[in-house]
Amino acid sequence: MNDETLAPGTGIRLGGAARPRTYFDLFLISFLILFFELSCIRWFGSMVVFLTFFTNIVLLATFLGMSVGCLTASGRRDWTVLVVPLLLDTAAAAYLVLLAYNRLGRVMIDVGGQGSPQQIYFGTEYRATDISAFVVPIELVAVVFFVLITLIFIGMGQVMGRAFNQAPDRLKAYTANIGGSLVGIAGFSAASFLRTTPLAWFAIALIVWLYFLKRWTPKQIYGMIATLCLVGLTSYNSTWSAPYEKSPDYDIQLWSPYYKIQYNPATRGITTNNIGHQAMARNAESMPMYALPHLLNRDSGGKPFEDVLVIGAGSGNDVSAALRWGAGHIDAVEIDPAIYELGRANHPDAPYDDPRVSMHIDDGRSYLRKTDRKYDLIVYALVDSLVLQSGYSSLRLESFLFTRQAFDDIQARLKPGGMFAVYNLMRRGWLVGRIDKMAQESFGARPLVLSLPYVATISPSDPQTNRVTLFLSGSGSSPLAAIRKRFADQQNFWLERRSSVKSATNGFSPQPPASTDSAAEWFRLAPATVDASGFERVPSDDWPFLYLRNPTIPALNVREMILLGVVSLAILLIFSPVKRVRPNGQMFFLGAGFMLLETKGVVHVALLFGSTWIVNSVVFFAVLVMILGSNFYVRLVRPKTSWPYYALLVAALAANVAVPMSTFLALPGWQKVAVSCAVVFVPILFAGIVFSIAFRDSANPDVDFGSNVAGAVLGGLSENFSLMLGFNYLLAIAIGFYLLSAVLRRRGLPVPALADGG
Repeated sequence: MNDETLAPGTGIRLGGAARPRTYFDLFLISFLILFFELSCIRWFGSMVVFLTFFTNIVLLATFLGMSVGCLTASGRRDWTVLVVPLLLDTAAAAYLVLLAYNRLGRVMIDVGGQGSPQQIYFGTEYRATDISAFVVPIELVAVVFFVLITLIFIGMGQVMGRAFNQAPDRLKAYTANIGGSLVGIAGFSAASFLRTTPLAWFAIALIVWLYFLKRWTPKQIYGMIATLCLVGLTSYNSTWSAPYEKSPDYDIQLWSPYYKIQYNPATRGITTNNIGHQAMARNAESMPMYALPHLLNRDSGGKPFEDVLVIGAGSGNDVSAALRWGAGHIDAVEIDPAIYELGRANHPDAPYDDPRVSMHIDDGRSYLRKTDRKYDLIVYALVDSLVLQSGYSSLRLESFLFTRQAFDDIQARLKPGGMFAVYNLMRRGWLVGRIDKMAQESFGARPLVLSLPYVATISPSDPQTNRVTLFLSGSGSSPLAAIRKRFADQQNFWLERRSSVKSATNGFSPQPPASTDSAAEWFRLAPATVDASGFERVPSDDWPFLYLRNPTIPALNVREMILLGVVSLAILLIFSPVKRVRPNGQMFFLGAGFMLLETKGVVHVALLFGSTWIVNSVVFFAVLVMILGSNFYVRLVRPKTSWPYYALLVAALAANVAVPMSTFLALPGWQKVAVSCAVVFVPILFAGIVFSIAFRDSANPDVDFGSNVAGAVLGGLSENFSLMLGFNYLLAIAIGFYLLSAVLRRRGLPVPALADGG
């Protein structure tokens, strides 16, 4: 017999011969929390309308829940029994929000006033505002789910805190925590690679959670079954047996590493995370923007483009148009393999089966830097991703494609006389002006700008929601010069809507249609004059915010920061026993600073190696490995004070602030990789050493770890300052947090254990 007991309400074993199981329990709960955190970020972002643009809210909610759970670990009140019921309620709420938005036409979710926005969110403007509509601000929706998700994670955080309390060796316990987190990232990365659905993610999480529910009750079991049924219902519209098999005649749903994707075979339309994304068009029928660069080149006397690069190839429309008009070879780059596979299986022109096409599943900016090929035409093909690059920042997948440095990369990959085409529904006139100015700075001349339908001038305040704007840039004796001359000689031309379908000999007509009735079948073509004002800054690799009008924190983000800050404090006051537990100030600001370190690291590596999900997974895995190395260093060297490491940390961060991100891109080959990794990971190493020293000497590891995670919420909210300052100067805020941590390090005095929990 041994003296093993159970901590109240948990499966954490205390005392006697069973104590080594504490480290296993800590490893397992750490795996569960990280795996489930990533699952929630993906699933709630795909279910709650427009939350796909604010998934960092889900991340911060999981952090806050963990923090509160750790702070309640010494109490007797058991929050673990509420995890499953809260998860079921939150999943049901997400489903009801989506159902109400799709079925009730008068329900509108407003995202920062898209009628005249400070920041543009594609896809949020389609449902017209009606004075009789029921308008719900997105920040209200986000706060509701922030609270609900926080409550789910309190029970899991409580298990983690109790495991830390029962571990006699703090550094060994922290090693188990990091090890479990590493396996959690690896596990979810494998699930993403295998294209599993949320049903599999939630099933894994709930099965692991059963281990910690030693007292199973019918309520818990039925709650798990109901949750899996609900998640399963939203995971599948139908089945699809193979990625290259023809789709059936009903809607299908699949999950890529980035999106929930829904495909309608009848319309050939693709929806991602509940927002219309793209549609497959036969020979660009009724959609001349796909063929327009080729037609303009042909009717200005140019030969078909020999080498074409399509960035954002998607389901294949631009590739099909290039093939239709005689391209010799096409490199098609698409970041999402599932969207490519849908196009390969279902596009009516089957462009991806053509031997002239080479497919590359990659980030567009990354491909530009890796390839040594030069092109006659490079096309940005509707590169609006509708999803964030990660839950740690405000970047979208395409953010690094629209910077001054990215346009310079495009210019470098063009052959002499090559041409660059960008088109989209630009939403606002100032966005047209911004792209116009970037192209002018990179190519040395203003681009040719065409608007369909035609407008003579585009001003910053002009709405562009229902207009396709095409930018053509080039230098030297490019086809663009011939196109400009053609327009100079004959100012107005007319393009038949279906000319690309009817005949290869049809092109532009110098005469307008003969009658008003036939005018609907024609597009007027003439260059537009663009007013390139109305914004203060051109996007750069340090400030890659194309859709933000000026370098400021938009009112929507300010409201979000205030609401989340107030709600977080309220939850801490209500659920954690703050009257008897004084949070550790040193650990709190260590968490805030480290969150900004991670954010900058993710952004930096995404710039260098691409904004793909694989790069993100590798970065987070590497960060945890570096923290593990810090832990082993403290265990082996046993430093007595953290002051030298604080000094090294601040010096490393100051160097990061002083050196622009573009400096690293200019380095050759292995030097770029080596220097960039040093810049990203050396500060993480020193920050990890500081944390490990403090945690090694902790008298109350649950409170200290909870304080650290709570600080990460502050760091996550502070990420909004990157919208104003850029990412380099975001590290100046991190320096401030670390200096506060150093000042408060002697104030993290031992805290007596609680007799009861709040």
